[in-house]
Amino acid sequence: MLADKPGFINAGGKLIDLSVPKVMGIINVTPDSFYHGSRVTGDREIVETAVTMISEGADILDVGGYSSRPFADDVPVKEEKQRVLNAVRMIRDRFPEAILSVDTFRAEIAYEAVSDYGVQIVNDISGGDADSEMFGLIAEFNVPYVIMHMKGNPRTMQNNPEYDDVIAEVLRWAGVRINRLRRAGVRDIIIDPGFGFGKTIKHNFDMLKRLGDFSIAGLPLMTGISRKSMIWKTLSVSPGEALNGTSVLHAVALLGGADILRVHDVKEAVQTVRLIEMLKRA
Repeated sequence: MLADKPGFINAGGKLIDLSVPKVMGIINVTPDSFYHGSRVTGDREIVETAVTMISEGADILDVGGYSSRPFADDVPVKEEKQRVLNAVRMIRDRFPEAILSVDTFRAEIAYEAVSDYGVQIVNDISGGDADSEMFGLIAEFNVPYVIMHMKGNPRTMQNNPEYDDVIAEVLRWAGVRINRLRRAGVRDIIIDPGFGFGKTIKHNFDMLKRLGDFSIAGLPLMTGISRKSMIWKTLSVSPGEALNGTSVLHAVALLGGADILRVHDVKEAVQTVRLIEMLKRA
């Protein structure tokens, strides 16, 4: 029997209603993200990107300063912090009521983003594995926390990843961390299976096909498949040509129970959510 998911998450006193799936817009403050179109570096470009995404219907903006593409170089803490906090500050100044997420696995950066700029969500690609201080921070602030599964790290994760059953392994991994977070008093936990993070294309499609299996955890589910290699390699196109494929798989994810879509292209994702919701009500 599948557990019921919570209908809301509490983001800094703002209740996010998950009865209709939400769209999280990606703002990569990096020079080397895998999709060239998602890279924003100048101050003006950061604000313009936020303006566009909010006008197109983004429910959450996710700001990251560390490229997690396969084989990416490490980014020093000081550099990541400068990138992320500068962007968060400018977006918060322009949109004081926006729901912001910080994409980082470093507790030091998450702490400053939450305490100094009111960031309401922490999105951790390591699920707490990269920084032993992260769970304590999340418990202290009790902000919604995204735990994503990754086998290895960005520099090693695509070195022949193997699983007996990728869904079962991700669920076991998540279960350990969910129990730790619950014991610490953390209320709002979101699962991200980690498409493309230590998975082959087949693993990714297996997870998407069985996405509903993750509902057994009884937690909101976020998917990050936007323009990823499972799409563009399968279609023999570039990441820049993968929008149509992304929309198709977003529809599949929504039908499979995704509660949050983490996306590069907000307008198209919002339209996909609207169409799938109409289909569900038909």
